[in-house]
Amino acid sequence: MSELNGLIGLDNIKQEIEEMARYIEILKRRKESGLSTDMAGMHAVFMGSPGTGKTTVARLLARKYKSLGIIKKEVLVEASRQDLVAEFVGQTAVKTNKLIDKAMHGVLFIDEAYALTSRGGNDFGQEVIEVLLKRMEDDRDNLVVIVAGYQEPMKQFLESNPGLPSRFNKNYIFKDFNQKELQEIFMFYLEKSSYTLDQQADTLLQTRIGEKLNTKTEFFGNARWVRKLFEECKISQAQRLSMMSFINEQDLQLLTKDDLFNAFNKMN
Repeated sequence: MSELNGLIGLDNIKQEIEEMARYIEILKRRKESGLSTDMAGMHAVFMGSPGTGKTTVARLLARKYKSLGIIKKEVLVEASRQDLVAEFVGQTAVKTNKLIDKAMHGVLFIDEAYALTSRGGNDFGQEVIEVLLKRMEDDRDNLVVIVAGYQEPMKQFLESNPGLPSRFNKNYIFKDFNQKELQEIFMFYLEKSSYTLDQQADTLLQTRIGEKLNTKTEFFGNARWVRKLFEECKISQAQRLSMMSFINEQDLQLLTKDDLFNAFNKMN
């Protein structure tokens, strides 16, 4: 929980996971007292835009589930459509079961799960869902499944099969980061990598992030966009420093307004 709480933003996610952890701890106490412990399934849906922390939280949640005794192994198997769907008839079920076996006693995390239902026709994605539903029931005490993706497509995914909503009884909504949070994420990368900003660069960062949020689309990458911006800043700084005849330690650490300006231009 300390690692989760150390993440920037995600306040609603932190609260919901904390509540879930308390619930499980009380159930453990009930079990120790010989009382009924009919626990709701831990399968979950993560809904949100790219770069909002879904994969990061899934990894931390796998560790939390292990510490709470929900799973026996601290294992998170990450998968997408290509890891589950085969090219030929009869192979998809085998491929899917093999991946599920790999995640047994741990967590299976399927990103962009709606890709399994969006192809239409005789696509084999539906076969994955049927296998998944059966295994989630048969192995309900030994497997946790988390599916993730954009909010609206994930809602459509859950509606694509009548068995899905009843299996996934916990939905986590990952909100887009606001301006303050995006700036904090940039500063996190900055400090982690031993860089600093001059005052003009800091002012430009605030202005441009605000402008980006005012014009963002549903495909905006949130923290991923900030990380890419930071990488572009470092590249811009390197080009500037390569033209200097003498470079000191402060020069190596400092990102200037020009570095950020060039980085933002490359991002557009």
